[in-house]
Amino acid sequence: MEHGLTADQVALLRAELERILVRLKKSMKVTRETLRPATLDQTSVGRLSRIDTLQNQSMARNLGDREEQKLAAVVAALARLDRGEYGNCSECGGAIGFDRLMVFPESPICQRCALSD
Repeated sequence: MEHGLTADQVALLRAELERILVRLKKSMKVTRETLRPATLDQTSVGRLSRIDTLQNQSMARNLGDREEQKLAAVVAALARLDRGEYGNCSECGGAIGFDRLMVFPESPICQRCALSD
Protein backbone atom coordinates (compact mmCIF):
# COMPACT_ATOMS: atom_id res chain seq x y z
CA MET A 1 0.00 0.00 0.00
CA GLU A 2 1.35 3.38 -0.99
CA HIS A 3 -1.10 5.44 1.08
CA GLY A 4 1.27 6.21 3.93
CA LEU A 5 -1.15 5.03 6.61
CA THR A 6 0.03 2.89 9.47
CA ALA A 7 -1.66 -0.43 10.25
CA ASP A 8 -3.17 1.16 13.38
CA GLN A 9 -4.57 4.05 11.34
CA VAL A 10 -6.08 1.67 8.79
CA ALA A 11 -7.67 -0.38 11.60
CA LEU A 12 -9.07 2.77 13.19
CA LEU A 13 -10.49 3.99 9.87
CA ARG A 14 -12.00 0.57 9.10
CA ALA A 15 -13.70 0.55 12.50
CA GLU A 16 -15.04 4.05 11.86
CA LEU A 17 -16.39 3.08 8.44
CA GLU A 18 -18.07 0.00 9.92
CA ARG A 19 -19.57 2.11 12.73
CA ILE A 20 -20.90 4.59 10.15
CA LEU A 21 -22.37 1.72 8.13
CA VAL A 22 -24.27 0.32 11.13
CA ARG A 23 -25.56 3.76 12.15
CA LEU A 24 -26.54 4.59 8.59
CA LYS A 25 -28.50 1.36 8.13
CA LYS A 26 -30.45 2.10 11.34
CA SER A 27 -31.15 5.65 10.18
CA MET A 28 -32.27 4.42 6.75
CA LYS A 29 -34.76 2.08 8.40
CA VAL A 30 -36.31 5.00 10.28
CA THR A 31 -36.35 7.10 7.11
CA ARG A 32 -38.16 4.33 5.20
CA GLU A 33 -40.77 4.21 7.96
CA THR A 34 -41.26 7.96 7.62
CA LEU A 35 -41.75 7.61 3.87
CA ARG A 36 -44.71 5.28 4.20
CA PRO A 37 -47.80 6.85 2.66
CA ALA A 38 -49.66 8.92 5.20
CA THR A 39 -53.33 8.20 5.60
CA LEU A 40 -55.06 11.34 6.69
CA ASP A 41 -58.74 11.57 7.39
CA GLN A 42 -59.58 14.54 5.20
CA THR A 43 -62.64 15.35 7.32
CA SER A 44 -60.85 15.54 10.66
CA VAL A 45 -57.40 16.87 9.70
CA GLY A 46 -56.92 20.49 8.77
CA ARG A 47 -55.22 21.82 5.67
CA LEU A 48 -52.10 22.86 7.62
CA SER A 49 -51.70 19.36 9.06
CA ARG A 50 -51.86 17.89 5.55
CA ILE A 51 -49.29 20.41 4.30
CA ASP A 52 -47.05 19.66 7.29
CA THR A 53 -47.28 15.92 6.57
CA LEU A 54 -46.38 16.45 2.90
CA GLN A 55 -43.42 18.66 3.84
CA ASN A 56 -42.18 16.06 6.33
CA GLN A 57 -42.37 13.35 3.67
CA SER A 58 -40.48 15.56 1.22
CA MET A 59 -37.72 16.15 3.78
CA ALA A 60 -37.59 12.42 4.50
CA ARG A 61 -37.20 11.68 0.76
CA ASN A 62 -34.30 14.15 0.58
CA LEU A 63 -32.74 12.57 3.66
CA GLY A 64 -33.21 9.12 2.12
CA ASP A 65 -31.40 10.24 -1.02
CA ARG A 66 -28.46 11.57 1.02
CA GLU A 67 -28.36 8.38 3.08
CA GLU A 68 -28.26 6.25 -0.10
CA GLN A 69 -25.34 8.31 -1.42
CA LYS A 70 -23.48 8.06 1.88
CA LEU A 71 -24.13 4.30 2.04
CA ALA A 72 -22.70 3.83 -1.45
CA ALA A 73 -19.61 5.89 -0.52
CA VAL A 74 -19.01 3.93 2.71
CA VAL A 75 -19.46 0.55 0.98
CA ALA A 76 -17.05 1.68 -1.77
CA ALA A 77 -14.50 2.79 0.85
CA LEU A 78 -14.70 -0.60 2.57
CA ALA A 79 -14.21 -2.29 -0.81
CA ARG A 80 -11.13 -0.12 -1.43
CA LEU A 81 -9.82 -1.19 1.99
CA ASP A 82 -10.31 -4.85 1.08
CA ARG A 83 -8.50 -4.36 -2.26
CA GLY A 84 -5.63 -2.45 -0.61
CA GLU A 85 -6.46 0.76 -2.49
CA TYR A 86 -7.84 2.74 0.46
CA GLY A 87 -6.04 5.98 1.21
CA ASN A 88 -4.95 6.57 -2.39
CA CYS A 89 -6.59 9.41 -4.30
CA SER A 90 -8.66 8.09 -7.19
CA GLU A 91 -7.90 11.22 -9.22
CA CYS A 92 -4.20 12.01 -8.77
CA GLY A 93 -3.02 8.73 -7.23
CA GLY A 94 -1.42 10.50 -4.27
CA ALA A 95 -1.99 9.70 -0.62
CA ILE A 96 -5.11 10.95 1.11
CA GLY A 97 -4.03 12.41 4.44
CA PHE A 98 -5.01 10.65 7.65
CA ASP A 99 -6.55 13.87 8.99
CA ARG A 100 -8.87 14.09 5.97
CA LEU A 101 -9.81 10.43 6.30
CA MET A 102 -10.65 10.90 9.97
CA VAL A 103 -13.16 13.58 8.96
CA PHE A 104 -14.35 11.93 5.72
CA PRO A 105 -13.36 8.25 5.99
CA GLU A 106 -15.33 7.42 2.85
CA SER A 107 -13.50 10.00 0.72
CA PRO A 108 -11.96 8.60 -2.48
CA ILE A 109 -9.98 11.78 -3.22
CA CYS A 110 -7.37 13.90 -1.51
CA GLN A 111 -7.99 17.42 -0.26
CA ARG A 112 -6.12 19.02 -3.18
CA CYS A 113 -8.27 17.24 -5.76
CA ALA A 114 -11.42 17.97 -3.76
CA LEU A 115 -10.61 21.67 -3.76
CA SER A 116 -9.88 21.71 -7.48
CA ASP A 117 -13.36 20.37 -8.37
